[in-house]
Amino acid sequence: MAKADGEIVIKKYANRRLYNTGTSTYVTLEDLAKMVKKGEDFVVQDAKSGEDITHSVLTQIIFEQESKTGNTLLPISFLRQLISYYGDQMQMVVPSFLEHSMKAFTEQQTQMREQMTKAFGDHPLSKNLQMPMQLMEEQVKRNTEMFQQAMQMFSPFLGGQQPPAKESKKAEAKDIDELKEQLRSLQNKLDNL
Repeated sequence: MAKADGEIVIKKYANRRLYNTGTSTYVTLEDLAKMVKKGEDFVVQDAKSGEDITHSVLTQIIFEQESKTGNTLLPISFLRQLISYYGDQMQMVVPSFLEHSMKAFTEQQTQMREQMTKAFGDHPLSKNLQMPMQLMEEQVKRNTEMFQQAMQMFSPFLGGQQPPAKESKKAEAKDIDELKEQLRSLQNKLDNL
């Protein structure tokens, strides 16, 4: 198995075929998407030059997933904001911000799943996913709102004037307090179930 630092090496040939050096088989973008979902780490290299092209291949997978399923994870407003950061001073900050945001989002979703499993277990409600899904949707909405507010902090001129620092801190503290209260309320609901 050819691996680089624990990562599987995928070679992309001029004919656009992808070769998994770990399994010695040709793979498709769909196979790579499944590997990502399983948490398998891989790097894609141009077979001729050895250049790392992982970023462009992952972007291609996102494009295919968005067009194939019809379920868009990236809203148009988000894409427009993202495009506006190219060439901007904020371009350097956005990747790490998005990475940290996605990590926090994933951790919250894991905690939510664990709480639902604890709360519902083999209870009949666990078989009817309506209630847990509503709770998840509410959490996703709150996460999205927080993300949008954070993005507006980086780009105050897109969403209006930035409030003075003192008012901004008060608003942030209020938002955090509201989120804490919503989490407490959600935890109480889960505990009662």
